[in-house]
Amino acid sequence: MEEHTATGISARPALALREFVDSYVGFDLRRLPAGVHRGPPSRALTAVISLSDPLEVAAGVDDGSPVARFGSVAGGLMCRSVAIHHDGRQQGVQIALTPLGARALYGVPAAELAHRLVPLDELLGRLGAELADRLRSAETWAARFDVLDELLVRAVGPVSGVRPEVAEAWRRLVAARGCLRGDAVAAELGWSRRYLTERFRGEVGLSPKTVARVLRFEHAHELVAARDPLPWGDVAAVSGYADQAHLVRDWREFTGRSPTAWRRGEVLLGAG
Repeated sequence: MEEHTATGISARPALALREFVDSYVGFDLRRLPAGVHRGPPSRALTAVISLSDPLEVAAGVDDGSPVARFGSVAGGLMCRSVAIHHDGRQQGVQIALTPLGARALYGVPAAELAHRLVPLDELLGRLGAELADRLRSAETWAARFDVLDELLVRAVGPVSGVRPEVAEAWRRLVAARGCLRGDAVAAELGWSRRYLTERFRGEVGLSPKTVARVLRFEHAHELVAARDPLPWGDVAAVSGYADQAHLVRDWREFTGRSPTAWRRGEVLLGAG
């Protein structure tokens, strides 16, 4: 009986893109049990270009969200997992964008994409179609990453309309991994908490408080996904939760599963 194979390789974008793009990841998963992969919330706006069959994706798990097929797809910031249906094989390239990346590459504020999945070429036009074609024609991951650098540098446009206070609030929240109160950030910027929340949500799509929760969850997820994960209580403490109960609450809300059930599902590699 053949065992599953999983290949994943990451790369940093060209220097000119790093304000807008956090990372590239190439993935090639084969002979897995068919099922649903749950893509957890994170700080990134994610774009995925399939190198094989179209992706079957829903913007929520077990909540009635419709499943749509995409050759390439772009999503905004989420506060729930995305459901990726698969038949045991997935191959593609994932791009992680910052909120400023939405302005620079798509020409829209990140808020327009929050909680949504849209075809990538709807945002990039002909460049999106060229990107998909050239990625599928390239024969190595290094060549694919070079294609991403070349075409995304070409796509970058002027970034305007972003209040510097909003960009600074984002930077501070990310640097603190969500362990920073919104009223403290607002006070440091000279704004009221309400004014910061309105302006921040209008640009990013989520409130500073929600982004902080996503960042703490993202940190916890990284700790749990490590080769030698910490006990859950230690994960909660290190990632800034008041206690394990708060971690469990957020984990259920963001993934639709308890932390223990999530870990069991990861071990089974997509078994449901």
